[in-house]
Amino acid sequence: MSKLINPPLILASTSAYRRELLGRLRIPFEVVSPKVDETPLTGESTLELALRLATAKAAAVAKDHPNAWVIGSDQVADLCGAAIGKPGNFERALAQLQLMRGQTVTFHTALCLMKGEQQTTLNVPTEVTFRKLSDEVLESYLLAEEPYDCAGSAKSEGLGISLLESIQSNDPSALIGLPLIALTGLLRDAGFLIPSKN
Repeated sequence: MSKLINPPLILASTSAYRRELLGRLRIPFEVVSPKVDETPLTGESTLELALRLATAKAAAVAKDHPNAWVIGSDQVADLCGAAIGKPGNFERALAQLQLMRGQTVTFHTALCLMKGEQQTTLNVPTEVTFRKLSDEVLESYLLAEEPYDCAGSAKSEGLGISLLESIQSNDPSALIGLPLIALTGLLRDAGFLIPSKN
């Protein structure tokens, strides 16, 4: 039986979360850090920002790897039209959680698969409703998990799930950083065998 060799694949990301998620598909891939300015443009919506950055990350790596398929992804959390970024420290994380308690936040997880002139870009939204919790509970959570590198200051795949009232999405891995349901569809369309036979 002949063995199908999957095309070269590169993840354009420095995110350990995206690397772990892509690893679940058990197909060989490289990781290359994209050099992209992530500053929002004037008047740019959170959805437009996520889509632009996912595409820019893929393009930054694809230009130097013309024979590979490149995955770019970006996530922007939206609360009432305002972007909620990575807090970076305890104080900013607490302020984020205080702002979001009792609120529904939309996490836009944009995905781009690119090779040369071929490109598909899409967005997978996730609606996350936060519980109304006391400052004491929020502080205890932050000290326990230290989610300072996560937009929205809560790791849904960890203890952060205890802060949430509901999650609504067509793709459960999107909230963690890479929508695998959408991605496997794009990869199969591009000629990848998932699961692979190796």
